[in-house]
Amino acid sequence: MSVGSLRAAVLRIVGGRQWRVVGLALVVVALPLLTALIALSRQNWHPVLDLAMTELRVRDAFGAHTPLIGLPGRIGDYPNQGSHPGPLYFYLIAPVYRMAGSSPWGLLAGAVLIHLAAAATALWIGFRRGGWQGTVAVAALLTVVIRGYGQVVLTQPWNPYQPLIAWVVVLLAAWSVACRDTLMLIPLVVAATLCAQTHVPYLVSCAALCVGALGYGWFVNRRHALVATAVGAVLWVPPILDQLVHKPGNIRTLIGHFGSPSEAPIGVAAGVKLALRHLDVWAGLVGQVTRTGQFVAPSTAWRGALTLLAWVGAAAVAWRWGSRALKALHVVVAAALLLGVFSMARIFGLTWYYLTLWAWGTTVVLIGAVLWSAVVVVQRWRGDTRSRTISRPLWLLAGVAMVVSVSTAISFANAEVPEKRLSEAVGSLAGPTAAALSERLDTGVDTTGGYLVRWSDAADIGSPGMGLFAELERRGFEVFADEYFHVPLTAHRVRPRAAVATQVHLATGSYIAAWQQAAADPTTGVSQVASYDGRSDGEIAEYRATRERLMKRLGEEGHPELVPLVDTNLFGVSLDVRLSAADVADMSRLIALGQPMAVFIAPSVFEPLS
Repeated sequence: MSVGSLRAAVLRIVGGRQWRVVGLALVVVALPLLTALIALSRQNWHPVLDLAMTELRVRDAFGAHTPLIGLPGRIGDYPNQGSHPGPLYFYLIAPVYRMAGSSPWGLLAGAVLIHLAAAATALWIGFRRGGWQGTVAVAALLTVVIRGYGQVVLTQPWNPYQPLIAWVVVLLAAWSVACRDTLMLIPLVVAATLCAQTHVPYLVSCAALCVGALGYGWFVNRRHALVATAVGAVLWVPPILDQLVHKPGNIRTLIGHFGSPSEAPIGVAAGVKLALRHLDVWAGLVGQVTRTGQFVAPSTAWRGALTLLAWVGAAAVAWRWGSRALKALHVVVAAALLLGVFSMARIFGLTWYYLTLWAWGTTVVLIGAVLWSAVVVVQRWRGDTRSRTISRPLWLLAGVAMVVSVSTAISFANAEVPEKRLSEAVGSLAGPTAAALSERLDTGVDTTGGYLVRWSDAADIGSPGMGLFAELERRGFEVFADEYFHVPLTAHRVRPRAAVATQVHLATGSYIAAWQQAAADPTTGVSQVASYDGRSDGEIAEYRATRERLMKRLGEEGHPELVPLVDTNLFGVSLDVRLSAADVADMSRLIALGQPMAVFIAPSVFEPLS
């Protein structure tokens, strides 16, 4: 079949109808994510830490304890820390989660479907701006966005990851409004609300773009502007309600935290350098996050600067010879870049990779604007402004999108669940623990008040403990946590120790010995019910050798106070800014190798002697 006949066949299939064009493009874009979702359905996954906290809130959605704010973050002071602004993504995941039997896989499916809904919206915007050609262009951009972010990022419902495709919708919808398509104010407000409520780094950028677009829309079509404003007002009711019924309220906590940060921001110079690194297209195509959840950072500011210069030249071309739509796209890109630099410059503390992941979406839209300007240059050079001058490269772009999508799907077919090491540990511990608790019920032990789930974690800042908590609740046990965890595990899931008779205690690493000693004494009422160590003999030997080497080096470097923390708070000490590169590497390896874990049942007030 010739290229011409293939093109004619495709056009006959889509028939020029909007839903057919967008639907066909969505199939191409969705292929990698659906492939990953199928692969993940075959794996036994148990959420830990933030994802366990997310599942608890999704379980609560639309019930007596419906969440009004987002997931807790590094906001304010522990244990009364603030949360991200709003709960919208919990609400969106909840129906899918329940249809999937309230299973952990349902969380993953909900996260993926949010991305696909955002992708469909982006493709619809592309069709409104340019028919099938516009849809093809947006589809190609989305396949590149998905390839850059990778499977780890786009298949888990962690709040920094959830808005990534929605951010592309924000940019495209703002562009469409700038082209006088004011109906797109509605998807703009919805997508911007999802982004801003889910992860606070989006808040300023989304607010600025929405205010600008709504202000412009007011003069073009007041009806659409009013509808979009009303939609936005409804979506922000939960966070506002939280502020009205709680003291001090999450909104006030956010304002206090970011208005008067405890540390100095990294500043404009560092923010610009960070922004330029995110414009490094080559590094972005390599990938944002590895399978182990670590940020891929081979990017350089100088390559990003070349990308920026190419965009400046493209914007100049657009301003001289481009259409209104092309000029509007460059204006939106310029606004996104400036807002992005502002956001990055305001980062304080460690510049965690997830604080700036949104930048890849901005970069890909920027590249789309550059390529469109290049087509304008070719048109001027050839003296041909007819539509086929544009349609020919778009057919090539469609082929590229197919190739990128299929190759990405092949890599996503080997998808792995989040935090696989800790997930396996929780899965291994949950079964015997649940069996022991059921046996206590069968033998008539009084379980009035439920169980207090606690943990002593030497390495993973409570990740497996929260995972065990969520898993026991899934299995129908009435479980609570110490009052200290009223924010991460929600206020209705905490109890004073005196109100609960029995605790389920997860100990890891160095904390296990004291609990085992207590279990050996029949007068304590302590019993061990489960244990797990996923390391091989060789990995155990490697752990010991790495630990000894690390402790010796810390002493030689003048940090003897950090030595005992290696055995009691490994992840926490790994964040110390005084560590050498060798120290960080050794600690990262120790965390990856993992530690033994054990679960004990004891009286709620029992504490072993250290």
